[in-house]
Amino acid sequence: MALKSIQPARRRLADEVYDELVDAIKRREIGPEDNLIQEKLAAEMNISRTPVREALMRLEQEGVLTVSNRGTFRLYQMDDDEVKELYQSRAAVEGQAARILAVRNDPSEIAMLREIVSREEGLNDHSARAYFEANRAIHRSFVELAGNRYLLEMFDMIWGKAMAFQIFATIENVDLSLSLGEHMALVDVIATGDRTEALEEFTRHIQAGFDLQMRGLHS
Repeated sequence: MALKSIQPARRRLADEVYDELVDAIKRREIGPEDNLIQEKLAAEMNISRTPVREALMRLEQEGVLTVSNRGTFRLYQMDDDEVKELYQSRAAVEGQAARILAVRNDPSEIAMLREIVSREEGLNDHSARAYFEANRAIHRSFVELAGNRYLLEMFDMIWGKAMAFQIFATIENVDLSLSLGEHMALVDVIATGDRTEALEEFTRHIQAGFDLQMRGLHS
């Protein structure tokens, strides 16, 4: 069989615009009060409007942005019920990953989790973005080590959006340091091999995160 050689295409400009907008949200250069206008963004980036439009529409489809009838985009603001659904989804995905890890009870995986938790919690940068990235890295390590690709895809869908950072950043009104901690206890319960207790401990941990989130949103 002779197949034609395929040359990898250059990265699409719309994808680069998308990544820049997500990073700008995480850098807090784009906030809830800002109106995003495709013509203005295109001029600032010195590119055509088409890739900017594609990136904005992708963020709108992902629920990060909302568009007005005048065609301007703003950050979408979740209400309490939507935030609750987000945390319930986290509990389902991460709790199942914890059950898988507890049943397997692999000493090398447990040692790896302890190393990741220790490294990520040793923050020198105490910004909202640093805490968010550390939290995500820790929680993603549990799901990744569980070895279920579909759970990992769902985790990335929940945590990977700029919207997740926007919600998380509101807890700096409370105490960002409270968003870390207790992760080693999650490793400890997995190490017991008790899958039921592992699920319950992850559920309790995520519920505590939700309670902290609600305090941040309404403080």
